[in-house]
Amino acid sequence: MRALALLLVAALALFGSRSAHADTNCVVTTPVTLAFGTITNGSASVTNTTTTFTITCSTAALSLLATASVRACLGIGNGSGGSATQPTRSLRNATTDTMAFQLYTNSTRSTIWGLTPGSNPGAQVIDLNYNVPLLTGGSGTVTVTIYGQVPAGQTLSAGSFSSSFAAADTTVRFAYNEVLLGTASPPPACTTPAGGGATGNKTVASGFPFTVTANVLPQCSTYVTTDMDFGSNAGAITGNIDRTSTIGLTCINRTAYTIGLDNGQHVLGTTTRRMQHATNPSYFIAYELYRDSGRSQRWGNTIGVDTVTGTGTGGTQTLTVYGRAPPTSGSLPAQGSYNDVITVNITY
Repeated sequence: MRALALLLVAALALFGSRSAHADTNCVVTTPVTLAFGTITNGSASVTNTTTTFTITCSTAALSLLATASVRACLGIGNGSGGSATQPTRSLRNATTDTMAFQLYTNSTRSTIWGLTPGSNPGAQVIDLNYNVPLLTGGSGTVTVTIYGQVPAGQTLSAGSFSSSFAAADTTVRFAYNEVLLGTASPPPACTTPAGGGATGNKTVASGFPFTVTANVLPQCSTYVTTDMDFGSNAGAITGNIDRTSTIGLTCINRTAYTIGLDNGQHVLGTTTRRMQHATNPSYFIAYELYRDSGRSQRWGNTIGVDTVTGTGTGGTQTLTVYGRAPPTSGSLPAQGSYNDVITVNITY
């Protein structure tokens, strides 16, 4: 009986030991691009999106009743779009214009996702607990969501915006505990050193790099034109009558636009604009519209040939239309009013 008792005590002492000598490693998948899609300049509402990835931790075989617990910190830095995490991060386009956005750890988007464990904002803390069977070892996997948001009411420029989060901007550090019997308790922190409350502590060198993107489409609005009035003339026109009118428009910054003028309602052939008598449709007075004050560059409607181009600034821009009614020839025009209607075509 005494020998049996000694054997039982020895067995209990062996299985009650919490020391373990297996190895634990974690791997992280690469998130899909966090894409906000198209953002409207001055949008009255926020734009939200998400992307996900997984962290999987594995431990080599320990014993029949062994378990492992991992506490991991997943950190996200500033990204390539800017040098700040708070109050917002930044996306940039090819001309370095910015768009504010933010990354969060929760679906209510109240906790900013930071880089450094224990700081404010801090890294996302993930716990994994799993069994480690004797023959196969064990593993645990957690799906992690990155919650993104673009704030409302931003004055934006046109273009494709992005920010890259490389390995240096996506850190994974974890500490782990392994026990031969019972439930392993998580380390106090992901930075807990081996022997200081954790079996081990490691860093995943590759991180979880990803890219954030958004797009702002070119946009023009608030079109204002003024009429061109050649005034009054007694009898035939004996000299050039020069007048101007304006076209006003507002386009968001970086919007490339083209403005064309059609030939009006009474064109003769393909290049001679004409005003028609208000009550006698058989009478006309020729006139022309130009892009320059010297009135040598006709303003037409063929893009790349005789139109006017510009780039939006976000504010109101005014372009001048230069008009000329040349001297009349032949029979005198009939008395009365003459007019024509020009259609302004804005392409962006």
